[in-house]
Amino acid sequence: MHVRSPRRPSTVTEVITGVHALVHADDADAARAFFRDVVGWPHVDAHDGWLIFGTGPSELGVHPADGGPDHHEISLVCDDIEQTVAELAAKGATFSGVIENRGFGRTIALEVPGGGHMMLYQPRHPTAFAL
Repeated sequence: MHVRSPRRPSTVTEVITGVHALVHADDADAARAFFRDVVGWPHVDAHDGWLIFGTGPSELGVHPADGGPDHHEISLVCDDIEQTVAELAAKGATFSGVIENRGFGRTIALEVPGGGHMMLYQPRHPTAFAL
């Protein structure tokens, strides 16, 4: 059964209805607890504690490859990086480094328990969330 997203008007050619991102973690339970309890994302239990999170709006950027192996990244976007860092830190989140000014926005590395780092950034570019 095909269910259209209520956020956008449907078109005859629309077949992709969303993006499903994956985080691979050495400690999946700790990573799931982090996204549930610290980030506070709503979720469904697909089965036996396997949580699938509603992440809100998404967009996809395509960057040139640097000649290395194919890879993909997941970044978390915010409107005010200082406020977001403070709120997440108050809930127990930790960060590597400091907030950096980069061409596309301001960033910091958010530590995901059992899952490495994820970039948190406040973009300077237009976003495609409302499309």
